Amino acid sequence: MKFAVYCSSKRGLDTEYIELAQALGRWMGIHGHTLVYGGVNAGLMHEVAQACHDAGGHITGVNIEAFKHRTDPLVDEVIYTANLGERKAQMYQLADVFVVLPGGLGTADEWISTLSQMVVSGDEQRIIVVVNLHGMYDSLLRYLDEMSRSPFARDKHLHRYVVVANQQELINKLNEI
Repeated sequence: MKFAVYCSSKRGLDTEYIELAQALGRWMGIHGHTLVYGGVNAGLMHEVAQACHDAGGHITGVNIEAFKHRTDPLVDEVIYTANLGERKAQMYQLADVFVVLPGGLGTADEWISTLSQMVVSGDEQRIIVVVNLHGMYDSLLRYLDEMSRSPFARDKHLHRYVVVANQQELINKLNEI
């Protein structure tokens, strides 16, 4: 399977976040899966790629031309896109499963864009697994829940994602897929 992972490219994060990314990458590699990610050599993005690589997994980086100089040397295959919109579309096309690790605005954008695409296309086969470590996505999850009940949501079933709270719950969920 191909797992698109959305996560932070920020350096210097706490050990708990790094260990989470490493556990995910290691799990993918051990099980012979492919990591699809932004392809940048920084932060949690690099940590998940390094662990996947070390455990024998295949790595596809989808990077934008403007960040070509930041491409992680660990990638087995790199796809360059003109902009972030194309990057998200390419990652959506490639992946069987989506995993949202801790991250900032870019990570939230990737998650919501993926969810929107799934709703618009009627995609009920794939799943998004959101790791809500320390409740960092609580506000966004509440918003999505409120919106799904509002008169503005075209699809009352926006919950095409599952939420896990920590590394062990993530691995347990992945083992079910």
